Formats: sequence, structure tokens, C-alpha cells
Amino acid sequence: METKYWDIYHNAEEHQLAIQQAAKLLQQGEAVAFPTETVYGLGANATDEQAVNKIFNAKGRPQDNPLIAHVASKSQVAELVTDWPDYVDKLMELYTPGPITFVLPSNGRCAPNVTAGLDTVGVRIPSHPIAQQLLTACGLPIAAPSANISGKPSPTTALHVWEDLNGKIAAILDGGPTGVGLESTVIDCTNSIPIILRPGGVTKEQIEQAAGSVMVDPGLAVKTEKPKAPGMKYRHYSPEVPLWIVTGAKQNIKQTIDQLQAEGKRVGLMGTAQMIDGLHAHSTISLGETMEQVATNLYDALRTFKRDDVDVIVCQSFSERGIGQAVMNRLTKAASNYIHV
Repeated sequence: METKYWDIYHNAEEHQLAIQQAAKLLQQGEAVAFPTETVYGLGANATDEQAVNKIFNAKGRPQDNPLIAHVASKSQVAELVTDWPDYVDKLMELYTPGPITFVLPSNGRCAPNVTAGLDTVGVRIPSHPIAQQLLTACGLPIAAPSANISGKPSPTTALHVWEDLNGKIAAILDGGPTGVGLESTVIDCTNSIPIILRPGGVTKEQIEQAAGSVMVDPGLAVKTEKPKAPGMKYRHYSPEVPLWIVTGAKQNIKQTIDQLQAEGKRVGLMGTAQMIDGLHAHSTISLGETMEQVATNLYDALRTFKRDDVDVIVCQSFSERGIGQAVMNRLTKAASNYIHV
């Protein structure tokens, strides 16, 4: 299959035509990659089981891993679900459009391979202008997991998508780098208290401000037989190079690097600018100075180390406050070794 590539980030003249052509492909049952404010998504008509199958086939994604339906407005969320608790209205008012997904009782409109056979469906309203324009143009709910080979780091640029899916999908809309850099927060809203199933761009603290209280699903720490949301059961976000997480002070990271280098390993190092300053490795990538910058740069760094020809990646651990919870969730799922010092 030839994959059409529209670079509307650098070519504004092509923008509207590309949106219309991509929308038409979605209406015809094809799979199209597009930017959201979190990561690039691989979209298909959420009401068409055969179209959704193209997502699973392109990604190599397990069929029991549910997908998130993307819509352009709150009224379109209502078209896919039966009802929701009052706190959902508060969360929508504060954080949508934005990086938050609501798991709600499904009314059956989405195809069964979107919900993985569950009686719930995850729905979100992305804030990225290109995602909004595409959803409005096609007039459909669009099922869209991250646009990458399943289990690998999610794509935050169109080039990442091209590396993974060229020849496997109909088209890619290049809207430039994404913002948040990590997937949306997923919350189960089928109970009186919201439950975080996957941490993401909207933090636990922010949800508490709107809903009063929030729980964290124990499934974040243990594998579940039937995952309620993406990211709960399978190993995710993994680079093709082993990733070691090291807790504690800079000296602990230095000792780990020294040990690996003594074994003849080429070490890739990533962390905050302050943490990696003065440390020496085969390849070093600063993730920035703030946790928001760390989140934005994380997946690109994991992919870059593959090209830098290193044998192992060493990364510091981070505080799990705010978006740090989402960062550590992704790192822990990607890691092959966790060194507690």
C-alpha cells in the first residue's frame, strides 16, 4: 500500500485540501494517522468493524486491547454512550477539549472491536486544531490509538509514524510535533467516584479539583485479564534498546554507567538537564528542565537512542507528583531493569 503524506505543518496552502482528502479516506473505511495534543493517533471509523480492523493489522495490536473513540464535541460524546455522572460535566467543562478520556457505558454504536467486547467505551475530545478539523470534516467518531507499532514508543512527530507505518496505512497528516507528548489520562466514569485507569496529560490533582475525589485503579500495577483501557495489560512504550531506571542521586546513576561501561556497553543516558550535567556516556539526551518538558521529549528520546547505536539506556527516576505520575507509568512499563538504590 502506498501511504499518502501531507505536510501541512510546513505547507499551509495544502492544509484544507489535505484535511478534506483525509476525511474522505476515513469515510471510505481507511486508516489515517493524524496529530493530537498528546501523540499521533491512527484513526479509522469507530462504527465500522472492518475499518477498525485496519488499525489492529497495521499496529500488530492485540484484539482485546480497547481503543479510544475521538469526537469533536460533547454532544458527539452523548451519541456514543447511555449516560454519565454529574462530575463528568465538571471535568468536561474544565479539561475538554484536552488530554482526558472518559470510560462510559456504551450504547453500542461503536464497533465491538473498539470496545474489545466490553459494555463501556472510552471517548475523548482532542484539542489539537488539526484533529478537530479532521473530526468535523469527516463527521464520524474516530477510533484512534497511538500511530506506532504496538508496544513501541508512541509517535510525537509524523516522522515517527512514517518510520513505523509507511506502507501499512492510507495516509499521514503531518501537523508538526505534538504538545503533551504522553497519551491522554483515562478515567473510568461508570461509578460515583472516577477511577484513573491510565495517568496522562490531565493529572490526578486536577481531577480531584473538579470531582472532589478520585481513585487509582490497582490494574496500573498488576496485569488484568480483560483490560478496561489501553495501556493496562501489555508491555508498552518499549524502545528497541534495554532501558534501565535508576533511583536516587546523581552518584547512583554515575555508578550504574561506570559498571555498564566496564562491561563494554555503549550507554545512552537521559534525564533532566540538571541530573545529566557532568555525567559521561556514549550518547546523552536532555529531557529538559521541567516535568512537562520531560513528558514532551520522552518518546522522541527513546526512539533517538535506537539510531544512536547504544547497547543500554540509563534514565533517572522521577517524582510521581503531577504529570510525573504519567512519566513514571510509561517508563516503568518500558523498562527492562529497575535499580532501587
